Amino acid sequence: MENYLEEELIIRGIEINYLYVCKTKLWYFVRGITMEQESDFVDLGKFLHEKSYFGEEKEVQIGSIKIDFIKKRDIIEIHEIKKGKVMEKAHIMQALYYIYYLNKLGMKAKAILHYPKLKEIKEIELKENDKEEIKRAIKEIEHIKSLKEPPEPVYQKICKNCAYYELCFI
Repeated sequence: MENYLEEELIIRGIEINYLYVCKTKLWYFVRGITMEQESDFVDLGKFLHEKSYFGEEKEVQIGSIKIDFIKKRDIIEIHEIKKGKVMEKAHIMQALYYIYYLNKLGMKAKAILHYPKLKEIKEIELKENDKEEIKRAIKEIEHIKSLKEPPEPVYQKICKNCAYYELCFI
């Protein structure tokens, strides 16, 4: 087993997610500027998380990652509950990072994304090319963390519902 204190295992799953959603949001977040406690969309996500999948131990913390819930089978199943698919690439990358992280700790894992409002699930397995993308993402996150000012925001449709909207565009 490789040293689990490697720099790449210090990255949180939410940082991977934010990298694929918005680099500006990521920069604010890693500096402790969190606006989401005021967001109705975040509240809806928390409600879905709390009311879905009764009987499961929620929010399992392993090192720097926090997984919605896990099931131990022949391999560890990582389960993430998501509100919708608008940011599916970010969801997939976060799940892949969780698998990558557990693999680094010597555990075999796969992930399952749950979309309760859509009544859909998506199984995720880490492939060799995914590992390279995760490594690139980690390097990009470290770069963004090192910036003295936030990256210039790029307007997307999702911005109008973002808790950070005012920081970026007003």
